[in-house]
Amino acid sequence: MTDQVRLPPPAELALPIGEAMFTQRAIRKFKPDSIDDEQLELIMNAASRAPNGGNFQPARFLVIRDPARIRAFGGLYREAWWAKRREGPGWTKLEDIPKSEKTFLAAAQLADEMSQAPVVVLAFARVRGDLGHSVLPAVQNLLLAARALGIGSTLTTLHDDVMSRVFEMFDVPDGAQFYCCIPLGYPRGRFGTTVRRPTSETTYWDAWDQPPPWR
Repeated sequence: MTDQVRLPPPAELALPIGEAMFTQRAIRKFKPDSIDDEQLELIMNAASRAPNGGNFQPARFLVIRDPARIRAFGGLYREAWWAKRREGPGWTKLEDIPKSEKTFLAAAQLADEMSQAPVVVLAFARVRGDLGHSVLPAVQNLLLAARALGIGSTLTTLHDDVMSRVFEMFDVPDGAQFYCCIPLGYPRGRFGTTVRRPTSETTYWDAWDQPPPWR
């Protein structure tokens, strides 16, 4: 095992944390512009700084840059996305999705465009088990760092139908635990303040369904 290192906060990630959190949105449409290795190193350094149980550091990130590999993965991602729709609402093609389901329509577009993303990151835990959940804070650090650099991202998952082929495609060991997929790219569109339900509806106080003191 190599020596562990301390890293100072990089000047490139100086975006105020409040702005990063309150303007971070799911970006599903990307420009073809490439992302520099230096920026990816910053993003991965930020991910590695996240707290984790016992400093066990189980998170492992597979960064896919090769366009041919991204195209191959994109085909599996599209298959996985539609497998979930068949199991859920029973949709099998784009025309099945109601026009009112704007989020699903945007996600369907990502399913078509994943193969063209400049970078795709797959998040794993190096071993299976409860400690693997420490991957999630690392993923959030990754998303926030990307936002600070003006790089769009979104967190998405796969389906059991394709997992064995994904593991085989990238030589992932059987003992690793997959958590999520994160495409990265400069957005076609813009960041902006997100619209969410008020926290007075989503936060409970001391017991379930008991409202907090704010409205």
